[in-house]
Amino acid sequence: MACLALKPDTSQLVASKIFSLFTDLFGSGVLLFTFLGIILLIGIAFSKYGSIRLGNEKAEYSTFKWVAMMICCGLGSATVYWAFMEWAYYIKTPGIGIESGSTIAYEMSVTYTMFHWGVSAWTLYALAAIPVCYHFYVRKNNGLSFSSVISAMTGIKSNGIIGRIIDVIFIFTCFGGLSITLGVSVPLVTQVICSVIGIEPTFNMNIILIVLISIIYSFSSYIGIQKGMSKLADWNTKLAIVFCLLVLCIGPTLFIMKNFVNSFGLMVQNFVRMSLYTDPVNNSGFPESWTIFYWLYWTAYAPFTALFIAKVSKGRTIRSVITNTLLSGSCGCFFFFGILGSFSVQREIMEVVPVVDMLSKGLDKEAIVMMLKSLPFGNVLLVLFSIITVFFLATTLDGAAFTMASTATPGLKNNEEPHPIHRLFWCAMLAVVPLTMIMIGANLNTIETCAVASAIPLVFIMIIMLYGWLKWMFEDYANKNSVEIFEESKLK
Repeated sequence: MACLALKPDTSQLVASKIFSLFTDLFGSGVLLFTFLGIILLIGIAFSKYGSIRLGNEKAEYSTFKWVAMMICCGLGSATVYWAFMEWAYYIKTPGIGIESGSTIAYEMSVTYTMFHWGVSAWTLYALAAIPVCYHFYVRKNNGLSFSSVISAMTGIKSNGIIGRIIDVIFIFTCFGGLSITLGVSVPLVTQVICSVIGIEPTFNMNIILIVLISIIYSFSSYIGIQKGMSKLADWNTKLAIVFCLLVLCIGPTLFIMKNFVNSFGLMVQNFVRMSLYTDPVNNSGFPESWTIFYWLYWTAYAPFTALFIAKVSKGRTIRSVITNTLLSGSCGCFFFFGILGSFSVQREIMEVVPVVDMLSKGLDKEAIVMMLKSLPFGNVLLVLFSIITVFFLATTLDGAAFTMASTATPGLKNNEEPHPIHRLFWCAMLAVVPLTMIMIGANLNTIETCAVASAIPLVFIMIIMLYGWLKWMFEDYANKNSVEIFEESKLK
């Protein structure tokens, strides 16, 4: 952050080179890791090991609240921007060898959006979360941090040099992932709010918005998950559903439904090809710029989302955690992106809003405002849009502050939470990220590099965690049959 603030031009040039180097070197491995991760999790979910219960207590939260918290923590407020705009990036540079600007390019645009926010993405969360859950609830080890998990698996000291390095990577990765969400969403919300009240967006408006959001998530973090985060996530998920249904009902309903079904069908048909597409002959750069970047972006988010999922999943089975993370998370994204992305495509096709042209001119935020204003009760939708975005941001930062505080609290026990003042400290630190990004006017490539650079070492840490988890699980349950595991998992 300091380098970006002091020498933004040089930093952005270096960032571009780092991004290309990392995605070229590690891209194929990242694609393979993610694809094999899906197969592993599905296999575990359908096996006898899926019945293993994470603790003997009853689940703390209803399934809806539980899933809502996972989604709100794991997605972030940038979700609403990409739901409207991501498809437009693909029209001129589509993947899997599709001709630019063609009919199939338009049909595959929302398909790729759903793919990038679907099963593969949520797999990366689950791959990080399940080992932490097993460490915390089945093995009953103290410490809710990656270093404590690695320590329990390998015997290294969590407070030693290697343990501290893992914690630093964890914290740096959190900031790297959040830099994308915050750098994109804060100016967008400012633009939307200013358009509703009829004033020009300014830097001071961004500051005011950041302060407002900081107050919301700091208060939520201070009062704890049960009273704060769970309620915010519950409200936000319901508001997001209402918002999408309103766009579906008062927008071009028939086109949205047809494009939604068509996009989902194309994703299912091309899933394996899209998952492993590296474009070795043409080298268009699409896999590196999008799919590989997205998997690393989700990996950058995985640490704090995984720890948060672990914290709220007490009393669930491994099968339940895998199923709800992969399917419920994916279905939520399909619903959100399918409706809003299809609506945005229709505005472009019918020449109501020149979305692709506005995006190429850097008027992407203005395009979103124009699209919503083109609907009946446009200003009402803009207000609802702003509230959802702010709540998404608040819940993401709340979850991040909680997990950072957990990481920095050695020996955290099953029934403990980090001290409220400790959580508030990380809330304050997280507010620095959007301010720096906005002050330097960092472009998307620079922000992307923050995530990529921080996510690469985390992939190797996740591989160690997965190996340790599987070793533990086979040691504990290989000699038990499915009936024994099922009986053992019943709540006493």
